[in-house]
Amino acid sequence: MWFVNLALRRPYTFVVIALLIFIFGFASAIKSPKDALPNINVPVISVIWSYEGLTASDMEKSVTTFSEISMSTTVN
Repeated sequence: MWFVNLALRRPYTFVVIALLIFIFGFASAIKSPKDALPNINVPVISVIWSYEGLTASDMEKSVTTFSEISMSTTVN
């Protein structure tokens, strides 16, 4: 109730505060970035498997698939 009494006693103060909130809100909305998908630096790990004598399909079936599964389940 004291807040209402203060607003009734000093109406110009509350008008100025409301205008400042509006101006600063409008200025921050203009200056804030509007990109829907901002650039995010995601950590990346690269693993290179070298196995002599296997074809690409055999390498995929026997080594790469299992290592991808094991790495994706253990990384947070």
